Amino acid sequence: MPKMKTHRGTAKRFRVTGSGKIMRGKAFKSHIMTKKSQKRKRNFRKEEQIAAADRKVIARNLGLR
Repeated sequence: MPKMKTHRGTAKRFRVTGSGKIMRGKAFKSHIMTKKSQKRKRNFRKEEQIAAADRKVIARNLGLR
């Protein structure tokens, strides 16, 4: 059976840490920023671990497991 290809759209949106966690960027940070507090905008910079429910599908698209 041939190798699974990495889904390129998924690869651009997620990254895998050294310990194997899949990280994602936060939503709602691209525009209409004037009404958002400085604290909220600062927190958009941080990455977050993906939800457990999404782990299986995203890992498969990234070519893991």
